[in-house]
Amino acid sequence: MRISRRVALALPAAFLAFTLGAANAQGMKVKIGTEGAYPPFNNLTSDGKLEGFDIDIARALCEEMKAECEFVTQDWDGIIPALQAGKFDAIIASMSINEDRKKEVDFTDKYYNTPPAIVVPKDSDIKGVTKEDLAGKTIGAQGSTTHSTYAEKTFTDSDVKLYPTSEEYKLDIINGRLDAVIDDVVVLDEFLKTDDGACCKIAGTLTPIEEIYGPGIGIAVRKGDNDLREKLNAAIKAIRENGKYKEINEKHFSFDVYGD
Repeated sequence: MRISRRVALALPAAFLAFTLGAANAQGMKVKIGTEGAYPPFNNLTSDGKLEGFDIDIARALCEEMKAECEFVTQDWDGIIPALQAGKFDAIIASMSINEDRKKEVDFTDKYYNTPPAIVVPKDSDIKGVTKEDLAGKTIGAQGSTTHSTYAEKTFTDSDVKLYPTSEEYKLDIINGRLDAVIDDVVVLDEFLKTDDGACCKIAGTLTPIEEIYGPGIGIAVRKGDNDLREKLNAAIKAIRENGKYKEINEKHFSFDVYGD
């Protein structure tokens, strides 16, 4: 039965307090923003389901916090503005913790840390991953990422081409329109395991620059949302200690992605 606003205002304060208490007893509600276009970390399947390491970690953290969580997919370029606008409460989307982003959001502790890498066509004459090795080459990267920042600051003698998603730069290297691409080594390794990825090979991994990549991948929350950040930190620590993190890690990877 729907209660009118006038009747609701007339309800005894004790009854209102009881209903609010009952709602809190059911647990907190958290909306989680993710990209859904960054396999194997987060990916939206053809039938509309979210999957990947980020997604499984998010669900484990929600279970640990006894929180009711809802996922919201958001294009990468607008993911921080969407968080700030209240579209969701936290970003779990393989976002590197770095100083530029810290000016806009607060971060939890890291929940994984893997290095960047360079992929080139199998018949490429590129022999390494230094600035000199890639001079004069066209390098693809997903825009507004730490990898694109690294490429633009490091490969100054190359043409760095930016894409809205990782899927788009993959199409261009498959079709011979790029000489190389840069991304997380796990993302690129998963790409190479596909039929389309048979075109290419890993030329090498890169040593992350702390100024750009920070200490690893964290969960972003709105500035000043210390309560949610600390709950997430406690949950990350808990799943690391109780074996849930290891279980999820082994489901997706054959090595430890947490890093040193």
